[in-house]
Amino acid sequence: MGRKTIDFPVWLDDRVQHIEAVLDQLLPQETVVPESLHEAMRYAVLGGGKRVRAALVYAAGEAALQSGTPASAQEIGLDHAAAAVELIHAYSLIHDDLPCMDDDTLRRGRPTVHVQFNEAAAMLAGDALQPLAFELLGMMPIAPALIVQATQLMARSAGSLGMVGGQAIDCDSVGVALSKEQLQQMHSMKTGAMLEASVLLGGIVAGAGSAVRQGLEDYAAAIGLAFQVVDDILDVTADTATLGKTAGKDAAGNKPTYVSIMGLDGSRELLHALHAQAHAALLPLGPAGTHLGGIADYIVGRDR
Repeated sequence: MGRKTIDFPVWLDDRVQHIEAVLDQLLPQETVVPESLHEAMRYAVLGGGKRVRAALVYAAGEAALQSGTPASAQEIGLDHAAAAVELIHAYSLIHDDLPCMDDDTLRRGRPTVHVQFNEAAAMLAGDALQPLAFELLGMMPIAPALIVQATQLMARSAGSLGMVGGQAIDCDSVGVALSKEQLQQMHSMKTGAMLEASVLLGGIVAGAGSAVRQGLEDYAAAIGLAFQVVDDILDVTADTATLGKTAGKDAAGNKPTYVSIMGLDGSRELLHALHAQAHAALLPLGPAGTHLGGIADYIVGRDR
């Protein structure tokens, strides 16, 4: 894996197909006992999704690549890190869709896991995907100190100070008028933390120095919030077929969003500001950050 860049849509399509094959290989097969659990796990993970988090891992790895890092070791490490973030993401979606949470029946254009199987199978599938993600991080063929950094980052980003904590705030905020600052804190934890982790994991695997890591951190913070702003906009502007999940759920559930607080125009102004911040953070990386810039454009371009 070198620093040569290719046309972004071609690169993204290649990475999506690649991580799909990696996930298919790393997930337990449906023939392995307990078969029903592994069937539900594979259903939840494979065959759908934009794979933005995996793409961020690969793009950050490219941007931070050190010449002394063995290419084969880095490729395996990035594959495992990219698979790990997708497994954590899939587990969070399974649990978010449960009747006790968002009670949704559609995800990625298909019945949600608890609808396709049952609630117990969905809960167990999510429970099993999370430790598998950490197992994959532990198997990365990189320096043990970097594995520790990656594991701690993932745990913090997915836990009570990150994704799960943000979801808890979201549940507690139904029908509550949040300020813009409170909403930003919620989303920086619920959505932004794992997107940021995806970027930083790529940097860790590639052995990024402090200067590169700072650029990655600034980029990740901007793109993490931008992703959620787009989601809030699409919830009121796109239909269910386009989204692959039930449109209008936030408004119907009386949940605070950027659109409910700032309006559609204000949300789009914030989105464009975050887009500019993401690109500014990549300037010190030069051409190595090209694909990260492409992902920023792709995320913001969903609002069109």
